Amino acid sequence: MLKKFVVIFIAIFGVMLAVPTMWSGASKYFPTWIQPIPLGLDLKGGAQLLLEVDTDTMFREKAAQLHDEVRSALIDRTKGVIRFSNLRNIDGVVSLTVRDSDDVSAAKGRLKSVLGNTVNISSHGDVIELSYTDKQKQEMSNDALARSIEIVRRRIDALGTKEPSIQSQGGKYILVQLPGVDNPEHIKELIGQTAKMTFHLVNESVTPEQMQSGRAPAGTEFLPYMDAGGQLIPVYSRVEVSGESLKDSQADFDQNNMPVVTTNFDATGARKFAKLTTEHVNERFAIVLDGKVLSAPTIREPIPGGRGQISGGFTLQGAKDLAVLLRSGALPAPLQVIEERTVGAGLGADTIASGKIGSAVGVLLVLLFMILFYRGFGLVADIVLLVNLAMIVGVTALFGATMTLPGIAGVVLTLGMAVDANILPYERIRDEVRAGVPTLRAVDMGFNRSVKTVMDGNLTNLICSLILFQFGAGPIRGFAVTLSIGVITTLFTCLMLSRVIIDMYMNGKNKKIGFIK
Repeated sequence: MLKKFVVIFIAIFGVMLAVPTMWSGASKYFPTWIQPIPLGLDLKGGAQLLLEVDTDTMFREKAAQLHDEVRSALIDRTKGVIRFSNLRNIDGVVSLTVRDSDDVSAAKGRLKSVLGNTVNISSHGDVIELSYTDKQKQEMSNDALARSIEIVRRRIDALGTKEPSIQSQGGKYILVQLPGVDNPEHIKELIGQTAKMTFHLVNESVTPEQMQSGRAPAGTEFLPYMDAGGQLIPVYSRVEVSGESLKDSQADFDQNNMPVVTTNFDATGARKFAKLTTEHVNERFAIVLDGKVLSAPTIREPIPGGRGQISGGFTLQGAKDLAVLLRSGALPAPLQVIEERTVGAGLGADTIASGKIGSAVGVLLVLLFMILFYRGFGLVADIVLLVNLAMIVGVTALFGATMTLPGIAGVVLTLGMAVDANILPYERIRDEVRAGVPTLRAVDMGFNRSVKTVMDGNLTNLICSLILFQFGAGPIRGFAVTLSIGVITTLFTCLMLSRVIIDMYMNGKNKKIGFIK
């Protein structure tokens, strides 16, 4: 009895999950976690962006970091300074000349211990050359793609865009689909910014003549002031605090009711920020975002606790956008928009309308066939088939999956398999009744002997759909999701719900089964 109650409860619950999708006005009567199934770009219309991860720029930045790491390793006073000259970075290859030939082996050993197996280290006489291995470059590319996808997703989610689809494509591309968005310019601008924030001290010793000549002293860069008509700020190249230490950022207002961005660092960043503001009181430091100076305030007093404030003549929307960028993190590599498309919803609306008509006609014909051919049991099969369809829709909505055209194809295929799964037990029952077996026993034998066949056919489909989901992308995954859910609901409805309904009808008695012979 308990088993029957559980099966019926699951069936009713699955049907209830589909109600908000079937009836648009039902959402207000359901909790927030039961919502209509969202429609994909091909059904709802919207914008599609294809982004390319600029790994070439990333490799140049990594080579610059390698240049600094090599320098730091060789002038480490705790291990002993190894003298060198001509430290250069040309096309991703860092080279240097060891002044004393006897130190070449020691230099290579130290660099090997510091950098590990991530770089190739070779020497030609007194010259040592270093470059990242192909394996390390591939790992960098894979990591950059994965991190970029996650950061783009966080930025889009922060804007409140509903049901975005963000996925990798081709190893270095990101496909972004935004259903319902007809003007993607703001989103494109936001996700295209690298948002790499760093804190630098301002070099106050730079003379106006040096600024005019454009030749920065060693260890100093001339960076443009954002929205300041070409004004340059001389900042030290050394990064005092990195934006990677940023824990949170929010748009706010200062004491003059002007929009600002408040920042909150993690423990490591807070210590560095407190040290910076304690040791350099009355000096200026620059807040740099993507190579441009946001602001260059003077440190009036030490700032402990890791909380800061960025002002820069922001509008309220500009402050909110910057807070989103900083909060979601910096992109590991720039993103380039290489394709942009706006998909109209008209095609989706026509498709939905045609799909409704076609589905209704197809389901109606199947239901009539089952009743005419199997009579009473055909009616049970029809009930089970409708419950199965509702459960597919409901569970898909519960998981937050987006319904697309390939997803609809998966539903249609599932219904076809469900009809077959219903017919198998009924045919076995018919065979047993023809052999003279009592109907109650025939039902039991029919289901028991057809379970293996139904399981085999559906589980092989489930395995294929899971493989498609794992290795496919875009439309293939949409098809695989609905097919996988459909296989599970088909096994439940055909083998369990159908058996429970028939057992309730038989009620432990050998009732007549109205099959057409």
